[in-house]
Amino acid sequence: MSSRPVPEQSAADAAMEKRTLKKVTIRLIPFIIVMYFINYLDRTNLGIAGPGGMNEELGLSATQFGFAAGVFFFGYLLLEVPSNLALHRFGARKWLARILISWGLVAALMAFVPSAGWLYVLRFLLGVAEAGFFPGIILYLTYWFPASARARATALFMLAIPMSSVIGTPLSSWIIAGGNRMFEDFSGWRFMFLVEGLPAVVLGIICFFYLTDRPRDAKWLDAEEREWLQTRMDAEEAHKSETFHYPVRRSLLQPRVLALSFVYFGMVYGLYALSFFLPTIISGFQETFGTELSIVQIGFITAIPWAFGAATMYFWSRHGDRSGERVWHVALPLFIGGVSIPIALYLNSPFTTMIAVTITCMAICAALPTFWPLPQTFLAGAGAAAGLALINSLGNSAGFFAPYITGGLAELTGTQNAGMWVVGATMIAAGIVTLILKAAPAPDNVDPAT
Repeated sequence: MSSRPVPEQSAADAAMEKRTLKKVTIRLIPFIIVMYFINYLDRTNLGIAGPGGMNEELGLSATQFGFAAGVFFFGYLLLEVPSNLALHRFGARKWLARILISWGLVAALMAFVPSAGWLYVLRFLLGVAEAGFFPGIILYLTYWFPASARARATALFMLAIPMSSVIGTPLSSWIIAGGNRMFEDFSGWRFMFLVEGLPAVVLGIICFFYLTDRPRDAKWLDAEEREWLQTRMDAEEAHKSETFHYPVRRSLLQPRVLALSFVYFGMVYGLYALSFFLPTIISGFQETFGTELSIVQIGFITAIPWAFGAATMYFWSRHGDRSGERVWHVALPLFIGGVSIPIALYLNSPFTTMIAVTITCMAICAALPTFWPLPQTFLAGAGAAAGLALINSLGNSAGFFAPYITGGLAELTGTQNAGMWVVGATMIAAGIVTLILKAAPAPDNVDPAT
């Protein structure tokens, strides 16, 4: 799978591209990073709430905790494709604002759950509210960044994933500890849900006024920059539409789309197994190695692998854009992460275990942004909105299976080992499928050699 070769640019065109994309990056990417940071934090802060008192207070077993983590994705998967089609129709500014406000309100309400049952209900509704956000951003980037710069732009936006653990996990643990000190009848983990849910509502209001739907509407670009960027993006869109002819229905039924959904499933399986269970694994160092850690210390140690992951995400995607190679930039990290994660559980010290976990985290972070240019080489228009949403939807079903299976196997066997072996096998299988799909995608009526 490779993107269309980019014609050689004149010096003036190259200067225009550099100037325009710099402005676009500065205007859009920081705000998108903040949105996704809050989004991913609200989605995964359950991982620190569990060992931070929630599991004990609500009486959750490992399997129940895994189900609470994963039930989010039931509502998320049901509405992912319709939500992304709505964004394509109504515009990113309005639709992303709606998503932010609704998910922020639900995330804040989780502070008041009285039982496991209500936790399940609100986690499900959180998925309903949030559906379409991530593929909506991926689609939005296709309106603003040419294919040759898209992996780097995606990586910058997806830096919010490791950042939510580097900054968010220690922050969450600190909020929990502070809430426990401040309130007698309101647990620290409840205080955390309230404090971290409300910023999404504020961001949603700002989003409505700040984002611009398309380059042609960008008053913050010079007239010639607007014209150049819109012309460039229209040309890329027209090339894909003329070559591949994939309307919405056909995009959803494409074997390549379904195969890429499995590839994404593999990397997301590893991502969510780490996101939800890494704090639990680290808290288990006390039993395994006799190392006692507070909830704040667990939060800071959890952040270490994600800090390395953030650096790897940026530089690996940058290398992918410069080289133009896409397939091995996805497959190689999946193989490395698939081998390193189960090994981590058989090492004989907290230090060596964290090295192996860090390698796994770096591998997952490397694969995530370099994956998304693959489907964008053959999906366009409403077909892209539907296809990208379906890939994200099916891939994110791993968000249910990973924590539920990992928690169930931990409860069944008494250790995290079996669950991590499943994580490793799933990631390796995803890497193999990536290599099988190595040939550039081509429609039925086009010679692949052309």
